[in-house]
Amino acid sequence: MASSVPFEPETMLATSPPAVTPAVKPLIVGIGGTPREQSSTELALRQACEAIGEEAEIRIFAGRELLLPLYQPGVASRDAGAAALVSALMHCDGLIIASPAYHGTISGLIKNALDYAEELSGEARPYLDGVPIGLIACAAGWQAAGQTLATLRTIAHALRGWLTPYGATIRTVPGLFAGGICNDPAVTADLGRVGEQVLAFAQSQASTLAGLASMQHAASFTSTGTTP
Repeated sequence: MASSVPFEPETMLATSPPAVTPAVKPLIVGIGGTPREQSSTELALRQACEAIGEEAEIRIFAGRELLLPLYQPGVASRDAGAAALVSALMHCDGLIIASPAYHGTISGLIKNALDYAEELSGEARPYLDGVPIGLIACAAGWQAAGQTLATLRTIAHALRGWLTPYGATIRTVPGLFAGGICNDPAVTADLGRVGEQVLAFAQSQASTLAGLASMQHAASFTSTGTTP
């Protein structure tokens, strides 16, 4: 028989779990390409981001969006494009970087874009501390691709990011991205793995932080004897 006693919020146990809030999609930022629109590196980046599907918000900086002023500390706000990049890096939950191999290393364009992360040095989350980062290196030959990937890893570590286990090295043979679509299933799988790992790391980190917040929330009510 149902109780006739009206429900009183004050009678809730102190250990009752907090209300569940709707999940927020993580923000995944992509940086890559050359000034040439639809370059192989840009298309590789977009392919990796497509693997994430609708499970995240995606913001890509590619093509002419990378034509930023040469980085100077403290003046990023003077350029709208640079300010947008810094804001995206500040709020991102994951990052994918794709660079072409220029003379055995990353391009100056990509390096300049990443230099703008210096503007985050004084933030509560300095640089890209704890952000999962997936890497893609594109080159005409395997040696240059490997060296470029190694350089990207060094930079990501310096920015305090968490590298995904898999980094993709792509040999951009003619016709690989004919029509803007990758025509090699193996390459498609490699790029998809990068995107999927970044998303998985971002989701796992968000879940962990939410769990810790919930535990702290419950513990505070238990220790003080107050109700939520």
